[in-house]
Amino acid sequence: MLVISNSVSIPDNEIELNFVRSQGAGGQNVNKVNTAVHLRFDIQASSLPDFYKEKLLNLRDSRITKDGVIVIKAQTERSQDDNRTQALERLASLIRSVNKVQRKRIATKPTRSSQRKRVDNKTKRGEVKKGRGKIRF
Repeated sequence: MLVISNSVSIPDNEIELNFVRSQGAGGQNVNKVNTAVHLRFDIQASSLPDFYKEKLLNLRDSRITKDGVIVIKAQTERSQDDNRTQALERLASLIRSVNKVQRKRIATKPTRSSQRKRVDNKTKRGEVKKGRGKIRF
């Protein structure tokens, strides 16, 4: 059971975990032990509330396929159990991120001093560039 919040949790049977060999260098151990984890979670077939499903499917995330399946690969740790824990935590954080409401940005005006500094820097830069031209007698 993966706990997302007080009221939302995902049963283990909805999360598919496959163990494969890790990529990259690692010596003899990497060639014989399946420590990397491929986690697959079908958003449509899950027991998540509709609010979460809708937000997840609208997310522009490379881990979510067109079919609405979240695919996470964890292979940084040397043990299978640590990689499983890491993959499940990444899934939970992805689902939790949907629940956060983004505050709307309030537009502010630049201060008078910042405007003055900007113009001064532009004029100084212009003088430097002018000095690079041909010298005429």
